Amino acid sequence: MRKALCTYDSPVGKLTLASDGPHLCGLWLEGQKYFEEKLHLRVTGSEGDAAGKAVEGEAAVSASPALRAAVAWLDAYFEGRDPGELPPIELHGTPFQERVWAQIAKIPYGQVITYGGIAKALADERDDGGMVSARAVGTAVGRNPCSIIVPCHRVVGSTGSLTGYSGGIARKVKLLEFEGVDTRKFKAPTRGTAL
Repeated sequence: MRKALCTYDSPVGKLTLASDGPHLCGLWLEGQKYFEEKLHLRVTGSEGDAAGKAVEGEAAVSASPALRAAVAWLDAYFEGRDPGELPPIELHGTPFQERVWAQIAKIPYGQVITYGGIAKALADERDDGGMVSARAVGTAVGRNPCSIIVPCHRVVGSTGSLTGYSGGIARKVKLLEFEGVDTRKFKAPTRGTAL
């Protein structure tokens, strides 16, 4: 099936959604770090453009069950409701990144977890009892290709810092507030690459 792209006007800015047809394979905030790199990979794919130009806009939403499900999910989310079950997603990264993203997808609506908490959950899954670095988790979180739906905005630093969000700290705060999280208990960094 041809790739499908659409945009979604949200309270945190324009979102770009990409689908391979049955799955959502990307959701990026406008200006998000790594956006262009991931969007290019998802639109052209490894098979090149053999299936033709990507379907875009309203036609894409009509043609893609995954985009229809994602738009419905986002509608509920931005109305302030827990949108429930995730739309069908297929994300591509390194095996470690995919494990981190799977952990992020499990974070309940309106709750947060630390990078260290994700590292511990991943270590608990290992057969060899080895440790997982919270810093490595942070790097993988920053490469999440499906913002908001795979809720990397729900990951915070162990000291209560809102550190690291490829869409910017102001958007991270706004997304947490949409979910009813009291963001006053967190500290916003004053310098860094994800402001």
